[in-house]
Amino acid sequence: MKMHGSQLRASGDPYFAHPIQVAGILTDYKLDTATIITALLHDVVEDTSATRDDIAGLFGEEIAVLVEGVTKLSRLELQAEHTRQAENLRKFILAISRDVRVLLVKLADRLHNMRTLKYVKPEKRERISRETLEVYAPLGRSIGIHSIASELEELAFEHLNPTARTAIERRLEALKFEHGAATDKVSREIERVLSEAGITARVFGRQKTPYSIWRKLQRKAVGFSSLSDIYGFRVIVEAEDDCYRALGVIHRAWPMVPERFKDFISTPKSNNYRSLHTTIVGSAGLRIEMQIRTEAMDRVAEDGVAAHWAYKNHAYGLDREAMTASGLRDPLQNLRHLVQVIEHGEGGDDWVEHAKLEMYLDQVFVFTPKGSLITLPRGAMALDFAYAVHTEVGDTAAGVKVNGELKPMRTQLQNGDVVEIVRGQKREPPADWRSLTITGRARSAIRRQIRSTERDEFLRLGRGALDQTVSKAGKSLVAVSLQPALEVLAIASEADLFETIGRGRLSPVTVAEILFPALKGKIASAVSKKKIQDNRARLFIRGSGLTPGVSIHFGQCCTPLPGDRIVGIMEPEKGLTVHTIDCQKLAEFADDDSVWQDLQWTPQAEQGAVGIARLRATVKNGIGVLGQVTTLIGEVGGNIRNLNLAHRQEDFFDVLLDVEVQDAKHATTLIAALRANPSVENVDRVKG
Repeated sequence: MKMHGSQLRASGDPYFAHPIQVAGILTDYKLDTATIITALLHDVVEDTSATRDDIAGLFGEEIAVLVEGVTKLSRLELQAEHTRQAENLRKFILAISRDVRVLLVKLADRLHNMRTLKYVKPEKRERISRETLEVYAPLGRSIGIHSIASELEELAFEHLNPTARTAIERRLEALKFEHGAATDKVSREIERVLSEAGITARVFGRQKTPYSIWRKLQRKAVGFSSLSDIYGFRVIVEAEDDCYRALGVIHRAWPMVPERFKDFISTPKSNNYRSLHTTIVGSAGLRIEMQIRTEAMDRVAEDGVAAHWAYKNHAYGLDREAMTASGLRDPLQNLRHLVQVIEHGEGGDDWVEHAKLEMYLDQVFVFTPKGSLITLPRGAMALDFAYAVHTEVGDTAAGVKVNGELKPMRTQLQNGDVVEIVRGQKREPPADWRSLTITGRARSAIRRQIRSTERDEFLRLGRGALDQTVSKAGKSLVAVSLQPALEVLAIASEADLFETIGRGRLSPVTVAEILFPALKGKIASAVSKKKIQDNRARLFIRGSGLTPGVSIHFGQCCTPLPGDRIVGIMEPEKGLTVHTIDCQKLAEFADDDSVWQDLQWTPQAEQGAVGIARLRATVKNGIGVLGQVTTLIGEVGGNIRNLNLAHRQEDFFDVLLDVEVQDAKHATTLIAALRANPSVENVDRVKG
């Protein structure tokens, strides 16, 4: 209060009210004294004349270090500019990976700021909300603090997409009116059935949050009405054995939905979440998801790492030893995986995407042949598994067996798969192998190998491109010194110059015009139109086996978009046809692995591109419904290029839409917005 003095927040409240609120949030989690004091002091070095030495003198070195850590994070608040965001996110992850208390204070700080975001200028709200959704909420989930992460998501969603949030809330209210009495009855019935079996349990219903429903609408090709876990029940029992006993009683009393059972007790999530999940069919055909856990598991599920603060040796703090003894893992281990990626030099936009992927907790659990559990992000493939086991295993991977059968390296792994890597000699992986991975660890390892072997190839490519360019203008490089170009372009050596041209970072025309000033403006026109088109094609797609002059075209069956995982099929007389990885047409080539070419989008394709997404929507037959659909598409930034109506029955009709979108993520957002509309039964992309 002394240092913040008369400073005011955007709301008009005294500034010192903010650190008091942040400390109050953390006291709810019963954290140690140093963390609470850090919360009270977290802004004084940043916003007042107080120094780190002042903090150390008054409160001790431990608190000074923590306050300094939080202050650094405040200075690294992510900016809208993407390149700066990538670098700042690196520093951010490195800072919080050293002491989890720094992250806890920062999460509480962000939570209070989000609660008061309405007082901030509108132009700042979107940036802060997006940053909250993409960085802070997943970081909270990575250390298991579900309660803070969930509130952060809801607050950010409210500012980023108020239309979708309102639509989902209306649907939830309608469902509550329709099924409210039935869910209360189910809760009492579950308690009665368990009690009769001699199991003491506390049962209560819960409703999914609007943002979690929105994410599910984005991930799953289903409509709102098909979601099975909008309503669910939490069954809290006394001991771990009771969890499995309760599961058996419930499955005997009600039919379970096949393939909806998950055991996160025997295989906990990486943030230490433990629970049994199952879905049953209750009265009137109502599908109900259940989570069965103990009180201790419930606290870890809600409070994550904060649930492990305890007294030990007359001190109060995070008890890592007790946590490890109970079979749980270090909550910072997730972040240290990202630190490994940073240290291996993964760069730019790709690193940001891998970081976000690994911070989210959509996971698949697979096993080595000896039974060791490996946890990977959902969508992971064989090479991701290989590098998760050991770098040497990834570097020598030649094939993969899944459940004893040889499978293509592009096979996505499923829960429970037993995966065996077939190893060969140490290899030099082709660049397209990166398209067979999704984890930052695997991609950075592959990149590291590629960087050590590809320089000569790019050097030869650049020399050839420059030779070809000057020869088209009737000149030769044989007796010409390249020194003028090196000086003008500030490049150290001829080899570096050729490599820069070969990598596409420098135009050979630019270099040629420096070497032959009299030909300025004439060289560019001498380059053939066909060559320019070939280069443009190479800008948008790269992959194994692509050489200048090979025709490249996109499959009309699946309309690939930047961001989609893609493959190429070499077809006679057609050249290379690009398909999305889930295109139905690929089934025709499943038995001939030789025609497959693994491809990936270049950064140039994913920035500022426009593609066509073909959508099929099933819509209720009513007045103004089609207008609602087209308006929603416009609000999400899509542009309708073509629209066809096809009647299916009296109450519904199908709409086929060709919509201009920026990339696959844009298409997914557009689809989720349509699914949230009560007049739309379902929407999906047409692929094949």
